[in-house]
Amino acid sequence: MRTLTDAECEEVAALIRNRQLRPTMRRLPLDPKARPAGLFEDGILLASMIPRLGTGLGWGRGPCLVLSSVHILPGQSDDILRMITLWASDYAARLGLPVVRTEVWASHAHGIDPVAALLRRFTDMGWDVRGSGPGREGDRVARLELPAEHRSGLSALIDCRVHPRTQGPTP
Repeated sequence: MRTLTDAECEEVAALIRNRQLRPTMRRLPLDPKARPAGLFEDGILLASMIPRLGTGLGWGRGPCLVLSSVHILPGQSDDILRMITLWASDYAARLGLPVVRTEVWASHAHGIDPVAALLRRFTDMGWDVRGSGPGREGDRVARLELPAEHRSGLSALIDCRVHPRTQGPTP
């Protein structure tokens, strides 16, 4: 996991525009100074996200690591989401933060409700559902929180070269 270069950021933007990266967690308004991070395997980008230090998303109290704009390359298994979960929990602990917070879309289309299955996958990975409601852009979201936890030995699996950024004030 590492902070993306400007060229890699452009690549991610192109993949998102071409729908080759699927959104997993909700896109949140960004601080222009925020730098995306990417999860790579053998030089291939598998996922991108924006981790930043913050005080929350308008819900929850106290300092946290906020994950936003998480996109995963299609065809990847839940193992990528599990790796992001393990990394985020460990990274927050190393930064001295108690939790990781994010939001996922909780709406469904065409009469299909995949939300329950999606939330079950998240809770199976250790995320706690902290309710639902309207997001900042008016869409329905589920609010998720993950306890920070030092995970010794994780560095053998995931090399971390991410530089934390602070989040601007939450309105």
